[in-house]
Amino acid sequence: MAEAVAASIIRKSAGGKDNFTGRHIASLEKMLWGGTVMLIVDHVINGELTWRFPFFTALGEAGGTEVFLRELLTVGVPMAVVLTLVWVVYGLLKDSAARKTA
Repeated sequence: MAEAVAASIIRKSAGGKDNFTGRHIASLEKMLWGGTVMLIVDHVINGELTWRFPFFTALGEAGGTEVFLRELLTVGVPMAVVLTLVWVVYGLLKDSAARKTA
């Protein structure tokens, strides 16, 4: 979710579309927010997310903070990195196709 927020801020502050990021940031933003919504739904369905503080059930248990952080670092960060790399490949392919038709 942090990367999605950052992408939204970058898209709103980057006025021009004269570079790679400016041309393709909207697609990254859609991918990230879509993934965020899907993960929220998944966590709610699996009972890992509640409507009261601390929201994640693991954080309410003894030793849960370590479990939460380990999961975040071993699953969440690599997932965000892979999604960003997929976005880069998508942008490069889209630019290549645009050059071929121009």
